[in-house]
Amino acid sequence: MLGQILEIETPGRRLSLNRGFLEVHDSERLLGTVPLQDIEALLLSTPAYQMSGQVLSALLENGTPIVFCGTNFKPSGYILPTHGHHAPGARTQSQADAGKPLKKQIWRQIVVSKILAQAAALERVGSPSAAIRAIAARVRSGDPENLEAHAAQRYFPLFFGRGFRRGTGEDSVNAQLNYGYTILRTATARAIIAAGLHPSLSIFHVSAGDALRLADDLMEPFRPVVDLEVRAIAETGTTSVTPEIKRRLVSILRQDFNMPDGTRPLTQVLHRVAVSLAHVYESKRKHLELPSPLIPISKPDHDWSGFVEA
Repeated sequence: MLGQILEIETPGRRLSLNRGFLEVHDSERLLGTVPLQDIEALLLSTPAYQMSGQVLSALLENGTPIVFCGTNFKPSGYILPTHGHHAPGARTQSQADAGKPLKKQIWRQIVVSKILAQAAALERVGSPSAAIRAIAARVRSGDPENLEAHAAQRYFPLFFGRGFRRGTGEDSVNAQLNYGYTILRTATARAIIAAGLHPSLSIFHVSAGDALRLADDLMEPFRPVVDLEVRAIAETGTTSVTPEIKRRLVSILRQDFNMPDGTRPLTQVLHRVAVSLAHVYESKRKHLELPSPLIPISKPDHDWSGFVEA
Protein backbone atom coordinates (compact mmCIF):
# COMPACT_ATOMS: atom_id res chain seq x y z
CA MET A 1 0.00 0.00 0.00
CA LEU A 2 1.22 3.51 -0.80
CA GLY A 3 1.43 5.66 2.31
CA GLN A 4 0.28 9.21 2.92
CA ILE A 5 2.37 12.35 3.34
CA LEU A 6 1.02 14.31 6.32
CA GLU A 7 2.00 17.98 6.54
CA ILE A 8 1.36 20.22 9.54
CA GLU A 9 1.39 23.77 8.21
CA THR A 10 -1.08 25.78 10.29
CA PRO A 11 0.17 27.11 13.66
CA GLY A 12 -1.53 25.74 16.77
CA ARG A 13 -2.09 22.16 15.63
CA ARG A 14 -1.79 19.39 18.24
CA LEU A 15 -0.92 15.75 17.45
CA SER A 16 -2.06 12.86 19.63
CA LEU A 17 -2.47 9.08 19.50
CA ASN A 18 -5.63 7.02 19.75
CA ARG A 19 -5.68 3.25 19.17
CA GLY A 20 -3.21 3.18 16.31
CA PHE A 21 -4.35 6.44 14.74
CA LEU A 22 -2.63 9.82 14.67
CA GLU A 23 -5.13 12.55 15.51
CA VAL A 24 -4.78 16.19 14.50
CA HIS A 25 -6.53 18.82 16.64
CA ASP A 26 -6.84 22.56 16.68
CA SER A 27 -7.60 24.50 19.87
CA GLU A 28 -11.25 23.46 19.83
CA ARG A 29 -11.85 20.19 17.99
CA LEU A 30 -10.55 17.08 16.28
CA LEU A 31 -9.72 17.87 12.65
CA GLY A 32 -8.93 14.39 11.36
CA THR A 33 -7.22 11.05 11.87
CA VAL A 34 -4.70 9.00 9.90
CA PRO A 35 -3.71 5.37 10.62
CA LEU A 36 -0.10 5.34 11.86
CA GLN A 37 0.81 2.51 9.49
CA ASP A 38 -0.36 4.60 6.50
CA ILE A 39 1.94 7.58 7.15
CA GLU A 40 4.83 7.61 4.70
CA ALA A 41 6.32 10.81 6.17
CA LEU A 42 5.40 13.70 8.47
CA LEU A 43 6.32 17.21 7.31
CA LEU A 44 6.36 20.00 9.90
CA SER A 45 6.15 23.35 8.09
CA THR A 46 5.39 25.47 11.17
CA PRO A 47 7.27 25.70 14.48
CA ALA A 48 3.99 26.29 16.36
CA TYR A 49 2.66 22.77 16.94
CA GLN A 50 2.32 20.36 19.87
CA MET A 51 3.59 16.77 19.74
CA SER A 52 4.38 14.57 22.73
CA GLY A 53 7.31 12.20 23.06
CA GLN A 54 4.79 9.36 22.87
CA VAL A 55 3.66 10.50 19.41
CA LEU A 56 7.25 10.95 18.27
CA SER A 57 8.21 7.48 19.50
CA ALA A 58 5.19 5.87 17.82
CA LEU A 59 5.99 7.50 14.48
CA LEU A 60 9.61 6.34 14.61
CA GLU A 61 8.58 2.82 15.64
CA ASN A 62 6.38 2.84 12.55
CA GLY A 63 9.44 3.75 10.44
CA THR A 64 8.12 7.23 9.63
CA PRO A 65 10.67 9.99 8.81
CA ILE A 66 9.88 13.41 10.29
CA VAL A 67 10.92 16.41 8.21
CA PHE A 68 11.24 19.99 9.48
CA CYS A 69 10.70 22.41 6.58
CA GLY A 70 12.41 25.79 6.63
CA THR A 71 12.07 28.74 4.30
CA ASN A 72 11.02 28.25 0.69
CA PHE A 73 10.07 24.60 1.41
CA LYS A 74 13.64 23.40 1.83
CA PRO A 75 14.22 20.91 4.69
CA SER A 76 15.99 22.29 7.77
CA GLY A 77 16.21 18.98 9.61
CA TYR A 78 15.10 15.34 9.84
CA ILE A 79 14.38 12.75 12.50
CA LEU A 80 14.85 9.25 11.11
CA PRO A 81 14.04 5.80 12.53
CA THR A 82 17.04 3.65 13.42
CA HIS A 83 15.54 0.31 12.43
CA GLY A 84 14.36 -1.12 9.13
CA HIS A 85 16.02 -4.18 7.64
CA HIS A 86 16.20 -7.37 9.72
CA ALA A 87 20.02 -7.38 9.65
CA PRO A 88 21.12 -3.74 9.41
CA GLY A 89 24.45 -4.24 11.17
CA ALA A 90 25.98 -6.51 8.54
CA ARG A 91 24.72 -4.39 5.66
CA THR A 92 25.90 -1.16 7.21
CA GLN A 93 29.32 -2.73 7.75
CA SER A 94 29.56 -3.76 4.08
CA GLN A 95 28.51 -0.21 3.18
CA ALA A 96 31.19 1.29 5.43
CA ASP A 97 33.83 -1.09 4.06
CA ALA A 98 33.15 -0.25 0.40
CA GLY A 99 36.30 1.05 -1.28
CA LYS A 100 36.71 4.10 -3.49
CA PRO A 101 36.93 2.15 -6.78
CA LEU A 102 33.54 0.52 -6.12
CA LYS A 103 31.96 3.82 -5.08
CA LYS A 104 33.31 5.52 -8.19
CA GLN A 105 31.76 2.85 -10.41
CA ILE A 106 28.41 3.19 -8.60
CA TRP A 107 28.56 6.98 -8.93
CA ARG A 108 29.15 6.68 -12.65
CA GLN A 109 25.99 4.55 -12.95
CA ILE A 110 24.02 7.17 -11.03
CA VAL A 111 25.34 10.12 -13.05
CA VAL A 112 24.76 8.42 -16.40
CA SER A 113 21.24 7.47 -15.31
CA LYS A 114 20.47 11.01 -14.17
CA ILE A 115 21.72 12.61 -17.39
CA LEU A 116 19.78 10.11 -19.52
CA ALA A 117 16.68 10.83 -17.44
CA GLN A 118 17.17 14.55 -18.09
CA ALA A 119 17.45 13.84 -21.81
CA ALA A 120 14.28 11.73 -21.70
CA ALA A 121 12.45 14.52 -19.84
CA LEU A 122 13.51 17.01 -22.51
CA GLU A 123 12.24 14.68 -25.22
CA ARG A 124 8.91 14.30 -23.44
CA VAL A 125 8.33 18.06 -23.55
CA GLY A 126 9.61 18.44 -27.11
CA SER A 127 12.98 20.04 -26.36
CA PRO A 128 16.31 19.03 -27.95
CA SER A 129 18.21 16.37 -26.03
CA ALA A 130 21.11 15.29 -28.25
CA ALA A 131 23.68 17.47 -26.46
CA ILE A 132 22.63 16.07 -23.07
CA ARG A 133 22.79 12.47 -24.29
CA ALA A 134 26.27 13.16 -25.67
CA ILE A 135 27.41 14.23 -22.20
CA ALA A 136 26.15 10.95 -20.70
CA ALA A 137 28.35 8.98 -23.10
CA ARG A 138 31.46 10.76 -21.81
CA VAL A 139 31.02 10.06 -18.07
CA ARG A 140 33.92 8.10 -16.59
CA SER A 141 34.28 6.28 -13.28
CA GLY A 142 33.77 8.76 -10.45
CA ASP A 143 32.83 11.51 -12.93
CA PRO A 144 36.18 13.34 -12.51
CA GLU A 145 35.19 16.02 -15.07
CA ASN A 146 32.00 16.76 -13.07
CA LEU A 147 29.87 16.19 -16.15
CA GLU A 148 26.82 15.88 -13.89
CA ALA A 149 27.03 19.61 -13.14
CA HIS A 150 27.84 20.44 -16.76
CA ALA A 151 24.75 18.56 -17.92
CA ALA A 152 22.58 20.35 -15.33
CA GLN A 153 23.80 23.75 -16.53
CA ARG A 154 22.61 22.92 -20.05
CA TYR A 155 19.50 21.01 -19.01
CA PHE A 156 17.64 23.53 -16.83
CA PRO A 157 17.52 26.40 -19.39
CA LEU A 158 16.39 23.93 -22.05
CA PHE A 159 13.70 22.55 -19.77
CA PHE A 160 12.38 25.65 -17.96
CA GLY A 161 13.41 28.41 -20.35
CA ARG A 162 16.55 30.38 -21.13
CA GLY A 163 16.19 32.77 -18.19
CA PHE A 164 15.73 30.08 -15.54
CA ARG A 165 18.35 29.53 -12.87
CA ARG A 166 18.14 26.71 -10.37
CA GLY A 167 18.79 27.94 -6.85
CA THR A 168 17.18 29.08 -3.65
CA GLY A 169 15.32 32.02 -5.16
CA GLU A 170 11.78 32.95 -4.18
CA ASP A 171 10.27 32.31 -7.62
CA SER A 172 7.45 29.82 -7.82
CA VAL A 173 9.30 27.25 -9.95
CA ASN A 174 12.22 26.99 -7.53
CA ALA A 175 9.84 26.81 -4.55
CA GLN A 176 7.88 24.00 -6.20
CA LEU A 177 11.10 22.18 -7.11
CA ASN A 178 12.29 22.49 -3.51
CA TYR A 179 9.06 20.96 -2.22
CA GLY A 180 9.07 18.16 -4.77
CA TYR A 181 12.72 17.34 -4.12
CA THR A 182 12.00 17.27 -0.36
CA ILE A 183 9.26 14.68 -0.93
CA LEU A 184 11.60 12.64 -3.15
CA ARG A 185 14.49 12.92 -0.68
CA THR A 186 12.33 11.79 2.23
CA ALA A 187 10.98 8.78 0.32
CA THR A 188 14.53 7.86 -0.70
CA ALA A 189 15.77 8.09 2.90
CA ARG A 190 12.98 5.81 4.06
CA ALA A 191 13.89 3.26 1.37
CA ILE A 192 17.55 3.39 2.39
CA ILE A 193 16.77 2.70 6.04
CA ALA A 194 14.37 -0.11 5.12
CA ALA A 195 17.18 -1.71 3.07
CA GLY A 196 19.48 -1.80 6.11
CA LEU A 197 21.81 0.95 4.88
CA HIS A 198 22.92 4.12 6.69
CA PRO A 199 21.68 7.33 5.06
CA SER A 200 24.77 9.39 5.93
CA LEU A 201 27.35 6.96 4.45
CA SER A 202 27.41 8.37 0.94
CA ILE A 203 28.68 7.27 -2.44
CA PHE A 204 29.64 10.75 -3.60
CA HIS A 205 28.07 13.65 -1.66
CA VAL A 206 30.42 14.84 1.09
CA SER A 207 28.62 17.71 2.86
CA ALA A 208 29.84 17.40 6.44
CA GLY A 209 26.63 18.58 8.05
CA ASP A 210 24.20 16.51 5.99
CA ALA A 211 22.73 13.37 7.56
CA LEU A 212 21.10 12.24 4.30
CA ARG A 213 24.04 12.19 1.92
CA LEU A 214 23.21 8.74 0.56
CA ALA A 215 19.64 9.86 -0.14
CA ASP A 216 21.08 12.77 -2.10
CA ASP A 217 23.07 10.24 -4.14
CA LEU A 218 20.29 7.76 -4.88
CA MET A 219 17.59 10.31 -5.66
CA GLU A 220 19.60 11.91 -8.47
CA PRO A 221 18.22 9.83 -11.39
CA PHE A 222 14.66 10.63 -10.26
CA ARG A 223 14.89 14.43 -10.02
CA PRO A 224 13.51 14.82 -13.58
CA VAL A 225 10.27 13.22 -12.33
CA VAL A 226 9.80 16.30 -10.14
CA ASP A 227 10.91 18.60 -12.96
CA LEU A 228 8.24 17.22 -15.30
CA GLU A 229 5.47 17.83 -12.79
CA VAL A 230 6.70 21.34 -11.93
CA ARG A 231 6.83 22.26 -15.61
CA ALA A 232 3.27 20.97 -16.04
CA ILE A 233 2.22 23.12 -13.08
CA ALA A 234 3.97 26.18 -14.55
CA GLU A 235 2.03 25.75 -17.77
CA THR A 236 -1.21 26.22 -15.81
CA GLY A 237 -0.06 29.66 -14.65
CA THR A 238 0.07 28.72 -10.97
CA THR A 239 2.59 30.87 -9.11
CA SER A 240 2.41 29.56 -5.53
CA VAL A 241 2.73 26.35 -3.53
CA THR A 242 -0.89 25.71 -2.57
CA PRO A 243 -2.28 22.53 -0.99
CA GLU A 244 -3.39 21.45 -4.47
CA ILE A 245 0.13 21.97 -5.84
CA LYS A 246 1.57 20.01 -2.92
CA ARG A 247 -0.89 17.21 -3.66
CA ARG A 248 0.29 17.16 -7.27
CA LEU A 249 3.93 17.00 -6.22
CA VAL A 250 3.29 14.20 -3.74
CA SER A 251 1.53 12.30 -6.53
CA ILE A 252 4.89 11.64 -8.19
CA LEU A 253 5.39 8.85 -5.64
CA ARG A 254 2.52 6.99 -7.29
CA GLN A 255 3.74 7.24 -10.88
CA ASP A 256 4.63 3.92 -12.51
CA PHE A 257 8.01 2.92 -13.91
CA ASN A 258 9.05 -0.08 -15.96
CA MET A 259 11.06 -2.56 -13.90
CA PRO A 260 12.34 -5.99 -15.07
CA ASP A 261 9.37 -7.76 -13.47
CA GLY A 262 6.67 -5.26 -14.44
CA THR A 263 5.51 -1.76 -13.56
CA ARG A 264 6.08 -0.40 -10.07
CA PRO A 265 5.21 2.96 -8.42
CA LEU A 266 8.11 5.25 -7.57
CA THR A 267 8.01 4.43 -3.84
CA GLN A 268 8.63 0.75 -4.63
CA VAL A 269 11.24 1.60 -7.25
CA LEU A 270 13.21 3.55 -4.65
CA HIS A 271 13.14 0.53 -2.33
CA ARG A 272 14.39 -1.69 -5.16
CA VAL A 273 17.23 0.73 -5.93
CA ALA A 274 18.27 0.85 -2.27
CA VAL A 275 18.22 -2.95 -1.93
CA SER A 276 20.21 -3.32 -5.14
CA LEU A 277 22.83 -0.94 -3.73
CA ALA A 278 23.06 -3.12 -0.62
CA HIS A 279 23.59 -6.15 -2.88
CA VAL A 280 26.35 -4.31 -4.74
CA TYR A 281 28.08 -3.60 -1.43
CA GLU A 282 27.68 -7.29 -0.50
CA SER A 283 29.15 -8.39 -3.89
CA LYS A 284 25.86 -10.04 -4.87
CA ARG A 285 25.47 -7.94 -8.02
CA LYS A 286 27.45 -5.35 -10.01
CA HIS A 287 24.85 -2.78 -11.03
CA LEU A 288 22.00 -0.85 -9.45
CA GLU A 289 18.51 -1.94 -10.40
CA LEU A 290 17.10 1.10 -12.17
CA PRO A 291 13.93 1.45 -14.26
CA SER A 292 13.91 1.66 -18.03
CA PRO A 293 12.97 4.23 -19.18
CA LEU A 294 14.19 6.47 -16.38
CA ILE A 295 11.08 8.64 -16.37
CA PRO A 296 7.55 7.48 -15.48
CA ILE A 297 5.38 5.68 -18.00
CA SER A 298 2.17 6.87 -16.37
CA LYS A 299 0.74 10.30 -15.72
CA PRO A 300 0.45 11.37 -12.06
CA ASP A 301 -2.80 10.53 -10.33
CA HIS A 302 -3.79 13.92 -8.94
CA ASP A 303 -6.90 12.43 -7.34
CA TRP A 304 -4.79 10.17 -5.11
CA SER A 305 -5.42 11.08 -1.46
CA GLY A 306 -1.77 10.60 -0.54
CA PHE A 307 -1.36 14.11 0.87
CA VAL A 308 -3.03 15.41 4.02
CA GLU A 309 -2.49 18.98 5.20
CA ALA A 310 -3.54 20.44 8.52
